[in-house]
Amino acid sequence: MKEISLVIMAAGIGSRFGDGVKQLAKVGPNGEVIMEYSIYDAVEAGFNKIVFIIRPELEEELHRLLGERVSKKVDIEYVYQKLDDIPKGCSVSKERKKPLGTGHAILAARNVINGPFAVINADDYYGKEGFKKLYKFLSQAKEDELDMAMAGFVLENTLSDNGSVSRGICKVENGKLLSVEETHNIYKTENGAKTIDGENCKKLDEKAIVSMNMWGLPKIFINHLQEGFKDFLHALEKDDVKSEYLLPTIIDRIIQNKKGNVEVLKSNDVWFGVTYKEDKEKVIDKLESLHKNGSYPEKLF
Repeated sequence: MKEISLVIMAAGIGSRFGDGVKQLAKVGPNGEVIMEYSIYDAVEAGFNKIVFIIRPELEEELHRLLGERVSKKVDIEYVYQKLDDIPKGCSVSKERKKPLGTGHAILAARNVINGPFAVINADDYYGKEGFKKLYKFLSQAKEDELDMAMAGFVLENTLSDNGSVSRGICKVENGKLLSVEETHNIYKTENGAKTIDGENCKKLDEKAIVSMNMWGLPKIFINHLQEGFKDFLHALEKDDVKSEYLLPTIIDRIIQNKKGNVEVLKSNDVWFGVTYKEDKEKVIDKLESLHKNGSYPEKLF
């Protein structure tokens, strides 16, 4: 059977969530964490391997909370995103604490990815539609071509009631991704979605397609990641402790250089997550209702 992996990025610090680790916040009726629903939906769609990208100190708790149960249904791997996992001849500031970004996170899994794979964030609930469409795409994709896919969400379905979010706003033509513009400080207001920076305010199209870091990628994408990562590190200033090697930027560069293309798979599911501490209660209520309406069984695993 073709190995198709779900790669879950769970190494982020999550400072906006306050105390505790937001990726491990218990939000389901039986103490499930959000990524457990993503795993359930992915396995239901056909994915047959789960790769967790984490910080070393998270493994024991993650395995205790869900890994032990999940491993009875699907193969799992744990890999670490570490600041010292960089190519020979490269370096980062000794003062740096912040992870090196989502592109670097995927490179942490380079030795356990053996086929096409999907990538998601650990603290986002994506719904079932995106996983089904990504699995279908990946199961049919050619291994030697840089054909990629992105589950595209409608902006108004991805906003938080408790503060601003960042989203990759996409330009799409004939089902293909033309560009991704990382847009910060997006707020949900009475008059729709707006990006607000100080006194500057700009209204956004609520029906715009946005990236939620839910990608479908061929294994050869990792080769492009490795090449670009060296360039990224060499370009860093010695005292730079914040710049990140980000998937949307990397993929946008591939598109602009005409080295590959991205099919946009629109999902009408409503996103929710624990971006802010105040989001937690709303997430708990939504997941409880999904269990009650039969979208999920009483226990996932």
